[in-house]
Amino acid sequence: MSDLIQYDATDLIAKVSSGAVSHREVAEAYLDRIAEKDGEIGAYIHCDPELVRRTADARDKAGAGPLAGLPVGVKDVIDTVDMPTGYGSAAYEGCQPYWDAPCVTQSKAAGALIMGKTVSTEFAMASSGKTRNPWNLAHTPGGSSSGSCAAVAAGMALMAFGTQTAGSIIRPASYCGVVGYKPSFGLLEPAEIKVLAHSLDTLGLVTRTVRDAALTASVLAGRPGLALSADLPSAPKVGLFRTPPFDPAEPTTVAALDLAVARIEAAGGTVVEIDVPDTFITTHDLHAAVMGWEVTRALSHERTALWDQLTPVTRDFLTEKAWIDAPAYDAARAALPKVAADLAAAMADVDVLLAPAAPGTAPEGFTSTGAPMFNTPWTLLHMPALNVPALMHDGLPVGVQVIGRVGEDAKTLAMAAFIETCLDTPFDALRGHP
Repeated sequence: MSDLIQYDATDLIAKVSSGAVSHREVAEAYLDRIAEKDGEIGAYIHCDPELVRRTADARDKAGAGPLAGLPVGVKDVIDTVDMPTGYGSAAYEGCQPYWDAPCVTQSKAAGALIMGKTVSTEFAMASSGKTRNPWNLAHTPGGSSSGSCAAVAAGMALMAFGTQTAGSIIRPASYCGVVGYKPSFGLLEPAEIKVLAHSLDTLGLVTRTVRDAALTASVLAGRPGLALSADLPSAPKVGLFRTPPFDPAEPTTVAALDLAVARIEAAGGTVVEIDVPDTFITTHDLHAAVMGWEVTRALSHERTALWDQLTPVTRDFLTEKAWIDAPAYDAARAALPKVAADLAAAMADVDVLLAPAAPGTAPEGFTSTGAPMFNTPWTLLHMPALNVPALMHDGLPVGVQVIGRVGEDAKTLAMAAFIETCLDTPFDALRGHP
């Protein structure tokens, strides 16, 4: 394994920017890693080594940008002009867009190296792709950002784009032991990404560290204040939030939360248990109603002209969602301000919330990508959230979720970085790199 694989994104960008490392050297190191690991993991649906090399050579001639040499994976629901975009579906296999999505254009302009397209579940829903969990190939990597999380976990990218409509960044990030960052709704431009539910779909980032996520987001969002300063919060006040229904939380997830609480308090922070508002339990049904109505319309073409080309899992998913009618959707949207207000009152005295990221470690097998019940409320409420790896159990990672107020992404990233320093992540000095 090349020494370059050991650097996190912040350090690698600094080395390329200084001229100590060339873009081409980064490209070769990551192409070697992809050739070594991706045959068994299957994180990429498309990778063109010669395109990567040509791009790297052009970057070396043009000079360094703010994301100089950053190896990036692009989820296959995001349009790319020089690579096919299949939206995770055989119905669109080989489809070639005429444009790059803004997030891809911005990454290229900032000097990043696009390594390829990462596997998505079909239309970023529930039908599993070919990707396997890098820590144990018999287990799911989660969905729908399966390829992005597996690529970063296995050292085949340092940043990858993910999207979340329910739990598709945070949950697979927990399963794969990486940082998953779902920003406040709309912080990163979601144009030219396959629409699933227009009021829920959120573009986010998968990285090795919180600092890497903050740096990348600061560039792509055009908000320098998102990048972390050298000084992290010294005494944050964290609200422990047992997301209802809490019974699905397995012992490993409970242990991860307990460990995080103990470590935060040992490091000078304060943790208080939040009384869950009575209205919060409704968020699961509200999310189902909003997503059901919107996905049924967003995928109208697929439901009609392409129905026979979709997987059975996708057809079942769309059939279930189509039962939501306009009154149910309107009622769900109307109920949201009250839920948000009640939650705001409950967390008035804390900086961020600490909650489960996933029910437990990644399930064995590939019939399911796991359950999103610990993620859907935060997606529905448009709040920034991060998975922070917390511990390993039987060779598989499990994370904790850090949630902030809408628009307070800089503060949420800083608090997540503090919590990250309290925990032993799988990537400490790459000791546990799969």
